[in-house]
Amino acid sequence: MAEILQNDGTWTFDGETIRIVPGRERGVHPLRQALGELAVPLAAVAGVALEPGKRRGGRLRLRLRAGADPLTQAARGRLPEAADPYQLTVEGDRSGVAEYFVEEVRTALLLEQVPAGPADRYLLPGPDVPLSVSAGDGTASFDGERVRLEWNWTTDEDKRATGPQEIALAQIAAVEWLPSAGLENGHLRFLVPGAPSKVRAKHDPHAVELYGFKKDPLMALVAAAVTVRLPHPSAGAPAGPGAAPVAAPGTGALAAPAVPPQLSAAPAPAPAAEVTDAGDHDTLLRRLRELGELHRAGVLTDDEFTAAKQAILRSF
Repeated sequence: MAEILQNDGTWTFDGETIRIVPGRERGVHPLRQALGELAVPLAAVAGVALEPGKRRGGRLRLRLRAGADPLTQAARGRLPEAADPYQLTVEGDRSGVAEYFVEEVRTALLLEQVPAGPADRYLLPGPDVPLSVSAGDGTASFDGERVRLEWNWTTDEDKRATGPQEIALAQIAAVEWLPSAGLENGHLRFLVPGAPSKVRAKHDPHAVELYGFKKDPLMALVAAAVTVRLPHPSAGAPAGPGAAPVAAPGTGALAAPAVPPQLSAAPAPAPAAEVTDAGDHDTLLRRLRELGELHRAGVLTDDEFTAAKQAILRSF
């Protein structure tokens, strides 16, 4: 088992699942604390890396397969680094432990031959429901079947006059979460077939306008909880009975399922060693499997297993 404990949180890997527990320090982002413990199956992982920092240590970053995680799908790679649950700040004296953690996950990915390409279904369950988040000009609540939007004193007068909105899950074709950027406000928007889709969030009764405050990323949790209950992007079918395809905001074209930029452009997990042909690859996998079986059977100690594994990888 590989484990790294930091003030920022704790990551544990048992060969099948990466468990991520957020820290409880004041500096840990509210989104990560609200999301709580995550169990990420190895099948959902595209890669892992330790990115060096300005000083010793750095940042441990887990890269998930596109379409495996509803939060990553809903956020489209726009979560601030502090709010991203798949990053862990590593202190200088723990960099060696972090490197070992990376090696263990990469070796497991190689042994299990986990593809780095898109997943055909969500492999994580998404945030727990019911949940309710207040930010920007309203409050968004979701109980697993229905979204409720309520307005506050900052809401545009005409929009507030429409009263609280309730949207059944079956009516929702898609959900958008967009953070504020520069002078542009963000939003959490629910796209409903037949309703105007180009109205500014300030006036849209199906959207919460976001002003750029710290709680804005929490609205991504609502987006993720709804997203995981809609058809998976790989299905290629519109959501809801009789729903029409959704046009990409600001265009007349139909939108293909979006892939988070950091996933679509990300390289495949770095191999533990360069394999020159298919025969070498098969031999490497066979030897690593045999080694793993000896370790699990207690024939090899942890130190012997690690040393033998490194020797095999170096030989290839």
